[in-house]
Parts: sequence; C-alpha cells; structure tokens
Amino acid sequence: MRGSIPAPGSTTARYGGNTPCVEVRCGDERMIFDLGTGARVLGEANAGAPMSGHIFFTHYHYDHLQGLPFFSPVFDPRNRFTIMGPTRHGRAVRDVIVGQMQQPYFPVTAEMVFRAQLDYRPFAEGDRHPIGEALVTALEVNHPGGNLSYRVDYRGKAVVFATDHEHGTDRDRQLEKFAHGADVLIYDAMYSEDEYRGKGGPPRIGWGHSTWQAAAKIATRAKVKQLLLYHHDPARTDVALDAIVKQVRRLRPEASAAREGQTIQL
Repeated sequence: MRGSIPAPGSTTARYGGNTPCVEVRCGDERMIFDLGTGARVLGEANAGAPMSGHIFFTHYHYDHLQGLPFFSPVFDPRNRFTIMGPTRHGRAVRDVIVGQMQQPYFPVTAEMVFRAQLDYRPFAEGDRHPIGEALVTALEVNHPGGNLSYRVDYRGKAVVFATDHEHGTDRDRQLEKFAHGADVLIYDAMYSEDEYRGKGGPPRIGWGHSTWQAAAKIATRAKVKQLLLYHHDPARTDVALDAIVKQVRRLRPEASAAREGQTIQL
C-alpha cells in the first residue's frame, strides 16, 4: 500500500504500512505483482502448503522488491514460480533479483537460500503472456528509470495495476486506453495537487508519482468501474487518507483507498 518506505505505527495501522505487493487470482492461477514488504505477509498466509504462480515486477526500486528475501515460499523446494520483469540498464530480471541480495547489503545470497523452482523471464511493454485463461499485458508509464503497469484480463473481467506513474504527459492518454473499461484500476495517488505543486513543502514534480485528483480524471476518462488509490505517502495517516477518500468520492463515488489485506472479488 505504502510507497517509498514501510510506515508501521498506530497512525497507519488501519490502511497498513507495508510496501507494494498485490495478488490476483484467476481460477487456479496466481499472479503476484511486486514483492514489497507486503510479500512477507502473503508468504506467511500460505505457509506450509505448496505454492506456485507468476511474479511480475513493475520496476526495481527498493520499495517494490525489498520483501523478496523474506518471502518464505521461495525457500521451499516444493514451490514453483515464474518471475517476470523488465530489463533495465542492460540487466535482466534475474540479474537484478540476484544482485540485490549480496554482501555487504544482505547476509546471504539468493543462490545460497532460494530452494523453490524459479524460472526468470523478461517482460516488456507490449508483451502478452497467457496464464491459463488469463492474459497479462504491460505498458510503460511515466516514472524515473522506467516502470511497467500491468493489465490482467480474465473471463470478461479486467484489473489494471498502475503504480508509480506521474501524470501530465502523453503517457496519461496511453494509460487511459490501456485501462479502458477495466473493472478495477489500482492507481498511484501518492500526493494531493497542492503537495505535488509545492504548497506547504517542496514540490514533488518529477518525483514519478501522481495525485488523487489525477487518479479521478484518468479513471473517468478510461471508464473504469472502480478506482483504488494506491502507493500512499508513508507520512499519510489513516485520518488523512479518510479525508482524501471523502474528497475523491465527490468525483468517483465508488473510489476507495487500498487497505492491507483487502480482497476484491469480481
């Protein structure tokens, strides 16, 4: 739910303080998008049972992969995962994943402790990957260093995961087309417009994140059925998020802010 860094504490407990990790189930197929610190909780929820699925990385900023070394299913040889993500700066997804678990940054390497059956594959804008009856596609959005948004289509339903996108470029129109008609749009709404423009603090222009106002506009133009605000500012309290949701609902009555452990059934 949170962006940039985990935000545990009494003022964030209701919406949650973990960084991004979203699970999508399509029949018997499991897709996991990003492995922020929320991945530890997901792994614990499946402890003891064999587990398989596809893991998709949007990008490799640390808040989106820092949960991987604590995602317990990768330590179990009974489990099988296909890990997919973009190639960045000449480094494929396996290179990035393995490279971030090295001393002196981490006490053990991926080669030392990962026991699950892992298949690493590249994924890029325009790719289409069928998983059972589901289809996963990707679009680059506006974020420093690059970032993929993902769309999952399954039996006439669609979910779009578009975190870490800064509004205000031609990518907005492309994202609206990509998300058109989706049942759920999970969208980066880290800031308010005032915060983004620098009222009461430093401007956030160029930081790679969007606003709740832009979220409402893009969701409306894309004709999505439900807007879910995501990548909450780590300094945003539950009370402050409640106030933002109240404002967003004047424009999008069905909108809500993502909560840790939240389940949406389509």
